[in-house]
Amino acid sequence: MTTVRVLAALVAATSLAQFDCVPRTNRPQAGVYQVSAVRFATEPSYPTRFLVAGADSTRRSPLAFTIWLIQGSDRVVLMDAGFYRQKFIDRWKPENYGRPSEVLAANGVMPESVTDIVISHIHWDHLDGADLFPLARIWLQRAEYEHYTNDSGAVLDRAIDPDDAKMLASLRAAGRVRLVDGDSVTIMPGITVFTGGKHTFASQYATVQSRLADGRIGTIVLASDNAYLYENLEQHRPITQSLDTLSNLRAQERMRRLASNTRLIVPGHDVEVFVRFPKPGNGVARIE
Repeated sequence: MTTVRVLAALVAATSLAQFDCVPRTNRPQAGVYQVSAVRFATEPSYPTRFLVAGADSTRRSPLAFTIWLIQGSDRVVLMDAGFYRQKFIDRWKPENYGRPSEVLAANGVMPESVTDIVISHIHWDHLDGADLFPLARIWLQRAEYEHYTNDSGAVLDRAIDPDDAKMLASLRAAGRVRLVDGDSVTIMPGITVFTGGKHTFASQYATVQSRLADGRIGTIVLASDNAYLYENLEQHRPITQSLDTLSNLRAQERMRRLASNTRLIVPGHDVEVFVRFPKPGNGVARIE
């Protein structure tokens, strides 16, 4: 093991001990994680019709910009990385914005301790912050990568931001990008990714094995933008921004089968996540 890897392991262990979401007396076992939604910004009013197919055009919904922290005995994993480039902040003017790496650091998880980042899809608000975490491996669907960019950092589809395409190429050149080949792939013990949500060409969602509040080990589904809101899931309504709405509905049905309980399916942008899972609070929701 190289000096850098040893340092990363030591920092990860320190962060696991510090972060409030992990009780000192209940450390996760290998392949079992504690999952937290971490909110780093809010869009107070967004047209609901862009989130839920068929929604009333006059409705508006708040959006939580969220990353998911997945803490294990030997890994600190993120699902998505948020955004930090100034152009996105200037364009969207989110409320209560904090750079994702700094929000995590304020809760005891240092950027250097993050071992892996699972990128659900290439949109700026999920991919842009990947280079804030200098030692993390990046997990992305191969079909997603090859549809939107290449190793030169070219933009092959306008859905990917040019700066993010260049960043991905740089991370890949550094050997830090792991391309996942298809559906239902276990990328590390206890974490499996699935395709078919069709928010983008090959968007993925993940299941995570987690010890729940009652002490049992169960399966959490992190939907990311394959289901924006609880409304998508509970009313069985596809997301509006989908390349294939029928595929999106099938993915929602599959999420129900995968999760130990439907309340453990976590949508990508719903502020209600932090109401349904109020602990520990202050922008962090422990999913259990």
